[in-house]
Formats: sequence, C-alpha cells, structure tokens
Amino acid sequence: MKVELVTTLKRQATKILSELHASKEPVLITEHGQPSAYLLDVDDYEFMQKRIAILEGIARGEKAISDNRVVSHEAAKEKMNKWL
Repeated sequence: MKVELVTTLKRQATKILSELHASKEPVLITEHGQPSAYLLDVDDYEFMQKRIAILEGIARGEKAISDNRVVSHEAAKEKMNKWL
C-alpha cells in the first residue's frame, strides 16, 4: 500500500489521484507520522459498501437462526403469495 504525507497530498493531489486511478491501490495518508485517512478509488469504495451490506444481511440471517426466528418453507411461500 502506498503511503503519503498529508502535505504531499495537498501539493500533489492531481498526481496522487491519477496514480490511484491507474493502480487501484489505496493510499494511506499520514499526518504527524500517524495514519489519518485512506484514499480509495470510487469503484472500489462502492464495491466494498455493497459487500458490507451483503455480509450484514448474512449476519442478520445467522442471528435470526440462532434466535430461532425462522419459518418453514411452506409458511414462507404463503406469506410471499399474499404479497404477490
């Protein structure tokens, strides 16, 4: 992963963004020697957000199963038929 100082980002933002889009490699921005932020390509960020949403849905489903909040296949079909 590429690491850049915040001052370098201020001075060379166009160059850093161009390299980011070309390489698709995130850039870690540091401030006073400490990690401050990540720069990500827009497509990569949106992909990560979609993946997180899917994983959260799976986690909710697993929690529902562990809490025994489930319905049979037949009951689910009946509920769906009422909606359609």
